[in-house]
Amino acid sequence: MASAIVSCERCPRLREYCARIARDKKAAHRNDTYWGRPVPGFGDPEARILVLGLAPAAHGANRTGRVFTGDGSGDFLMRAMHANGLASRPTSRHASDGLRLTGAFIAAAVRCAPPGNKPTRDELEHCFPHLLAELEALGRVRVIVALGRVASDAYWKLARAKGVSVTPRPRFAHGHVFEPAVAGLPMLIESYHPSRQNTNTGRLTAGMLDDVFRRARQLARD
Repeated sequence: MASAIVSCERCPRLREYCARIARDKKAAHRNDTYWGRPVPGFGDPEARILVLGLAPAAHGANRTGRVFTGDGSGDFLMRAMHANGLASRPTSRHASDGLRLTGAFIAAAVRCAPPGNKPTRDELEHCFPHLLAELEALGRVRVIVALGRVASDAYWKLARAKGVSVTPRPRFAHGHVFEPAVAGLPMLIESYHPSRQNTNTGRLTAGMLDDVFRRARQLARD
């Protein structure tokens, strides 16, 4: 499963962009060897909580090779997961930093860093089978924490793939919980994405994200 993601070449625009970023680098990371390839999910294979983001950051996971690692968004997320017993460390700096997840797995709707953090509709469609395969391989997931609207959209694609149609679909809202009435589809809890745009402006605070993971843990146990 991970090897199929890493070797994926379905989106030429994304592959060219990631390779260029890995070659040109950012001044602060000029001595680093960038990953530059699609990024698979990471975490506990027995996870009951799946944390779903948008895509690797150009100088975050595209550099480190691990989702939500090596940038401010990853540290903001990991602090909340650590506070709720899901992560062994409150920071996520590089793939060999010793971070371990317990009861949680982190993935993304898109596996390559997209220019401007804006994947196209086709790129989202091309990546969806990777997410579906990871969810099916995990097997015990009861709750999906969708970080942002794109991740929430991916959840509703999973719902359709599982034969669940919700009309009208609820509008995205931080803290919103959806509990499907069918087996085989995890519950959904939505959160604003821990991007600097949200955390630096106070749209998403540490307390708000703590509340989301506290609720996710409660739902996963019930």
